[in-house]
Amino acid sequence: MPERVSDEWSLREEVVATARALSSRGLTSGRSGNVSARSGDRFVITPSGVRYEELRAGLIVPMAMDGSWPREGAVPSSEWRLHRALYAARPEIRAVVHAHSREATALACHGREIPAFHYMVAVAGGANIPCAPYATYGSEELAGYTAQALRDRNACLLAHHGSVAVAGTLGDALQLAEDVEWLAAQYCAARALGEVPLLSPDEMERVLGQFRTYGQPRRA
Repeated sequence: MPERVSDEWSLREEVVATARALSSRGLTSGRSGNVSARSGDRFVITPSGVRYEELRAGLIVPMAMDGSWPREGAVPSSEWRLHRALYAARPEIRAVVHAHSREATALACHGREIPAFHYMVAVAGGANIPCAPYATYGSEELAGYTAQALRDRNACLLAHHGSVAVAGTLGDALQLAEDVEWLAAQYCAARALGEVPLLSPDEMERVLGQFRTYGQPRRA
């Protein structure tokens, strides 16, 4: 098997594992949400309308950046335009996870961002986690709104829809999606107690600086 084909097949299997984890961790249900990963000059994405427990590598759809895919295989997720827009706008992105998790979606239905109520909000790359405006699912309009919301962030909410997390690996994108859901749940709980005090912009800048060197150093 040629090296590129072998590498892409491994990536398809990783997409399947990530999609199943998205479901098992309670970040989506049924057939909702979708996962993709970049492979060279194209990306592979979960198929439309297939339950996560029924996914297998052969159903993961390879797509070119012009929006084409092999017509003899499965049909890609209806949100493929959103994934393509993010890869086009942010060349460093290698993975996209789109979830319909409970608390993040509840905030998104109110068009609310997640502000700097907790220092961990910085995990998404800034002092807030924005909420992109509503547009019909699968549309170029939604893809554009999402790319704009993520121009300088790695996660956002989608109004009346859900959340999106991007990263350099599928594992990191999945973890970020889970972090966003935890933050959304904490923010909803804090709001139930009254007006939520926010951290200052200066403090969030300090936290962002510390996050750049947080964790174990990567070794070659």
